[in-house]
Amino acid sequence: MALPGLGRALVAAGKLGQRAAEELYKKAQSSRTSFIAELTGSGAVSAADMAHTMSTAYAAPLLDLEAIDVARLPKGLLDAKICADYRIVVLSKRNNRLMVATADPADQQAAEKIKFATQMGVDWVIAEYDKLSKLVESQSTSANEAMDNIIGGEFEFDEASTETVVADTADKSTEVDDAPVVKFLHKMLLDAFNMRASDLHFEPYEHNYRVRFRVDGELREIAAPPIAIKDKLASRIKVISRMDISEKRVPQDGRMKLKIGPDRVIDFRVSTLPTLFGEKIVIRILDPSSAKVGIDALGYEPEEKERLMNAITRPYGMVLVTGPTGSGKTVSLYTCLNILNQPGINISTAEDPSEINLPGVNQVNVNEKAGLTFAAALKAFLRQDPDVIMVGEIRDLETADISIKAAQTGHMVLSTLHTNDAPTTLTRMMNMGIPTFNIASSVILITAQRLARRLCPNCKAPLDVPRKALIDAGYKSEELDGTWTPYRPVGCSACNNGYKGRVGIYQVMPISEEIQRIILRGGSALDIAKQASVEGVRTLRESGLLKVKQGMTSLEEVLSVTNE
Repeated sequence: MALPGLGRALVAAGKLGQRAAEELYKKAQSSRTSFIAELTGSGAVSAADMAHTMSTAYAAPLLDLEAIDVARLPKGLLDAKICADYRIVVLSKRNNRLMVATADPADQQAAEKIKFATQMGVDWVIAEYDKLSKLVESQSTSANEAMDNIIGGEFEFDEASTETVVADTADKSTEVDDAPVVKFLHKMLLDAFNMRASDLHFEPYEHNYRVRFRVDGELREIAAPPIAIKDKLASRIKVISRMDISEKRVPQDGRMKLKIGPDRVIDFRVSTLPTLFGEKIVIRILDPSSAKVGIDALGYEPEEKERLMNAITRPYGMVLVTGPTGSGKTVSLYTCLNILNQPGINISTAEDPSEINLPGVNQVNVNEKAGLTFAAALKAFLRQDPDVIMVGEIRDLETADISIKAAQTGHMVLSTLHTNDAPTTLTRMMNMGIPTFNIASSVILITAQRLARRLCPNCKAPLDVPRKALIDAGYKSEELDGTWTPYRPVGCSACNNGYKGRVGIYQVMPISEEIQRIILRGGSALDIAKQASVEGVRTLRESGLLKVKQGMTSLEEVLSVTNE
């Protein structure tokens, strides 16, 4: 019988006989327990002897767990279930590697599991199995107690207004009173919020099920629950989000609220999608406080902020925010609305759906099935004596036409478009069929934006980049005067692979008289971009390179989120 690495090391060191080791290994397999648990449980080898033997055999440092401060151990780097299953404890994170305490460094399955879950390497530190088990169990117990307190007390779903949901009573998989499933969902939502994640992905596959969080724009696998949980978890999420749990064939959208503390409520937008092996569910975290961070926190340069403030405080006109999905357009729009939200101003918004709740703003959810389209909502707004109108997205000619008429008749209109940069937004509107004179007379400013990961201030390090590479990236020779240096991500316990949070990169383009003339004569995006450059408008790449000079982000991050 082939012994695992732990058994071979103990036999080689003379701590255990070959036959005894094989019998214990066979017993562990038949009883479905771990070999190391069988060894220590039977008393064949003491935990201390085993730790010293493994430390010598694998040239790994030996650690006394009683000498460490448990409260200072990093949290959230590795799923608690993996730690409990393999009896391991994460001690620290350095660069792209985790230092992990274990009693069995020969366990390749544990190493592979950690690498797959974290996308980081593993450096083993040896600890005594009994002390390690106590520490893992105490952390698991305290986590469960905290979860119970949260579930029973300050952490609860807002289900007071839940509508009646039709359930297929014949299908036992739709029962949602399964306590482990409820606890798992609560824990995932709480972990996502604490890790500052923007989205949670629940993804079923043929033989496995995984949960991923999008943290600072990057997807990370967090948990791999049993695949049997998928139907019950989907049903639980659907009930809370007021969806039809009996309908599994078509996509559905919903919302739910989570109360954290006496005066903190987080909104979640939920989307389900039927896939080959079950429903994939994506939950977007909508934190209302993100709209109140203030315009200075978004990353606008002083001149860009001044241009934007001048535009939104004008009595009428259209301001457009453009960029791909997930580039922070909604937060930018709501930051502007928060500035304009005064007692003397009537603000109405039409969105699909409304993502952030802002008191003092009249928010309308578009409902295509019921006939409440963007265009229908806009027509209604114009009879509601508005001062400021926000349209979630201009998708068609009718919505664009009404928005422009509103901007021309004394209203400030804010909206979004999906284009690559500010100049191409104007040509996109022309291609939609909007007359050039309407565009020139209504649009007063366009902001294009991207989100780049912000370097962790605690661990970022200077990077020596060749002069030619900097020039190729877009820097001018006179900018390379030696007064600044680019930085690179390193990684520490306080960040995510060297990055912590995100910063906006902006192209803020006011529509000047000269640009209006180019629009009226049907000029191309290249003509508009050339004129904007003459007027001092930075491209997205130039704005990103400025953030690199300021030490906010890395050069590779800017190159990955902007085109030149």
